Amino acid sequence: MLITTNAVLAMRCPECGKMDVHKFSRFSLPRGKVLSINCSCGANKFEITRNRTGYLLKFACMACETEHFLEISSNILWSEGITSLFCQDTGIELGSLGPAAKIDEMVFRQEQEMEYLLDELESDSYFHNPEIMYEVLNCLHHIASEGGLYCQCGDFKIEVDIFPDRLELHCQNCDSINIIYAETEEDLSVIQQIDSIELAMHGFKCLDSLSNTGKSKKIRRKRNKT
Repeated sequence: MLITTNAVLAMRCPECGKMDVHKFSRFSLPRGKVLSINCSCGANKFEITRNRTGYLLKFACMACETEHFLEISSNILWSEGITSLFCQDTGIELGSLGPAAKIDEMVFRQEQEMEYLLDELESDSYFHNPEIMYEVLNCLHHIASEGGLYCQCGDFKIEVDIFPDRLELHCQNCDSINIIYAETEEDLSVIQQIDSIELAMHGFKCLDSLSNTGKSKKIRRKRNKT
């Protein structure tokens, strides 16, 4: 029988928001010893301790800014399945534990889905300015991959709705919305100059040249439907 001896943690840092993948071995967990996992920024985000009945997990929460505990058995931790870590107050998913192959595949699939979307949109005549829209989406993808796309409520799972002239970012947890225009070189310049986008909890924001440069308000005329 093949015994699994390694596991992988994929989890965002509650301090900087970056997604990191960490590998650890069951041989590094003798009974009573605490294994701490830190983000590349130095913040502690996860601890695991082996006890008589299995393993005690302690993980920092970006949603409620506290720590959560979860006790799991050895059979579950070293199985071929994936264990999801949730905020016990909000239900927001914070990370995943499981075999290296499955965790790597999950992270890779998320990256691929965004790349496929960008490829499909590059030649789409649906947009007012396809080239600008493609570049804005590319910038948004980079910001999200670095952990810079999040809501004040602590949620990092931001939905993106795509329209001919803009993107609408939506947090399902608190219903906040952020609009990013993607029609002009000026719109592209705005998102190129930032490294994070924070949605206002229960609120509405607009990322465009108005709010970032202090210039007089742009007038976006309605286009007549044809």
